[in-house]
Amino acid sequence: MMSTNLMEKPKIVSRDEWLTARRDLLAREKQLTREYDAVRALRRELPWVKVEKNYVFDGPNGKETLADLFAGRSQLIVRHFMFGPGWKEGCVGCSFASDHVGGALVHLEHHDVTYVAVSRAPLAEIEVFRNRMGWSFKWLSSCGSGFNYDFHISFKPEELARKKVFYNFEVRDLPFNIEEMGGVSVFFKDAAGDIFHTYSCYARGDEAGLATYFYLDLTPKGRDENGPTYSLADWVRHHDRYDAGGHVAPTGRYVPAPAEVAHNSQEG
Repeated sequence: MMSTNLMEKPKIVSRDEWLTARRDLLAREKQLTREYDAVRALRRELPWVKVEKNYVFDGPNGKETLADLFAGRSQLIVRHFMFGPGWKEGCVGCSFASDHVGGALVHLEHHDVTYVAVSRAPLAEIEVFRNRMGWSFKWLSSCGSGFNYDFHISFKPEELARKKVFYNFEVRDLPFNIEEMGGVSVFFKDAAGDIFHTYSCYARGDEAGLATYFYLDLTPKGRDENGPTYSLADWVRHHDRYDAGGHVAPTGRYVPAPAEVAHNSQEG
């Protein structure tokens, strides 16, 4: 989302004038909070869909079913992490989101919620990148499973060929050739062991979980995403690459600077 670039110094006022303006804004903020509460209530009222397929994943403990992923809890959040087979690293946006998860894990797990990430890349490739990033959440591979395709965050060759995919609940044109997208899905397991899909969100749907954006939105310059993509790709990088000088492609994947490519080639 494009932010307002702070090109000119804003109006300077007295403390009393500032307080009046701040109270006006507070009224709007409270209105927005009440609207968020109403939307959250509607989310909880969504109908559920029973999951009939027996999905199996490769994880650090071997083969695990979707039911296993609940780890004794009744609610499960799955991060659909953009990381395809053969990729050297996950997408920048999903990595940015994953940097915010660590501190929440203990609180989620003590509130009947398990959190995992799932990608189509093989587990060995996932583990290399997870260790590099230092993340502690559980991350599994759906390679060989239809899970990613059924939840419309991976696309088959025939879909890519016709450049139309079902994503974010509608058929849309694919602006560039990319076989993986990201998102979040939520599941519930009842006492009988039946599993239900309760919710999914894609694109900016999980943005509220990004504490970095919360803090940036408090500052005068805001997100300062003013081109070329008008999104987090303008500035976010893997957290170990902020000084590397590369850029993020429209596909969400990091493109190293020529000097970094040369350095890696010499090391290899």
